[in-house]
Amino acid sequence: MKAIRLHEFGGPGVLRHEEVPVPEPAPGEVLVRVRAVGLNPPDWYVREGMPGIPPAFRPPFDLPLVPGTDISGVVEAVAADVRDFAAGDEVMGLLRFPVLLQSGAYAEYVTAPATDLARKPAGIDHTHAAGLPMSGLTAWQYLIEVGHDHPSPFQEARHRPRALGSDTTVLVNGAGGGVGHLALQLAKWRGAHVIAVASGAHETLLRDLGADEYIDYTRQRPEDIVRDVDLVLDTVGGPASRRFLPTLKRGGALYPVYFGEFDDRENAELGVTVTGTQVRADGAQLAELGRLLDTGAIRVAIDSTFPLADARAAHERAARGHIQGKIILTVP
Repeated sequence: MKAIRLHEFGGPGVLRHEEVPVPEPAPGEVLVRVRAVGLNPPDWYVREGMPGIPPAFRPPFDLPLVPGTDISGVVEAVAADVRDFAAGDEVMGLLRFPVLLQSGAYAEYVTAPATDLARKPAGIDHTHAAGLPMSGLTAWQYLIEVGHDHPSPFQEARHRPRALGSDTTVLVNGAGGGVGHLALQLAKWRGAHVIAVASGAHETLLRDLGADEYIDYTRQRPEDIVRDVDLVLDTVGGPASRRFLPTLKRGGALYPVYFGEFDDRENAELGVTVTGTQVRADGAQLAELGRLLDTGAIRVAIDSTFPLADARAAHERAARGHIQGKIILTVP
């Protein structure tokens, strides 16, 4: 089969389209004929060798490796102990994450734990289904239900999503990206008033997805004009996430997807909660998201698509930033 492999860490040029053996499903696994692959930030972090992570904390990677975690495709075969899926079933999934940060999805075939998979809605094509798993599960586990007891690698406090409803105001920073545009829709599904923060190029899409208010961060800083928000989901996160603290009311919460530096004493004085979690593969939760996708309650926006062989060009597109929704690799 054809797959994308990297034999060394570096820029998009290290991605090679080459022949590799078709994997065999182990007990509890299925073999999937891949039709589309969703790209996610861990793909390029690993491709680069995770240079921002101290060596002592850097997870081991055996080269060469086939990157990717998000797939949509058709079950080709199942292990003898698998009962929930059969050959011919159309499925989607976030595979093995975060146990493996890369699970071999950039390929014509991939093996997957059956528990990581959900059935693809019949009315949704593989391209859009492949854009859902990691981004959708991240939004779900931050906003709706964590679904696991694994602690965050960044803090001891457990993440517990707050209830969302018509009396709740949610600000989503980075609302035009993969996690952001799905989080906006989940908050609206729960009835919240949503303020979307992104660059001006995303306004039409995000208002169409249900944003009640829109802030173009290239023109205004949300921390200067927004107050009394119940919840901030900062999908950009990192060191600058702390700037959203003034937007919150007492009793509010800030959820940075990429955890930054916070002062617990300052948070306590402001009366706010700052927590995060680590997204994990979950076929049952993905099935819930699939039902929302099937009914039109949420939809996946596609930034661009590239053939599997052009994975390098897809990573180059990601490096230019300002992604609107998801970048997808299609597999013939």
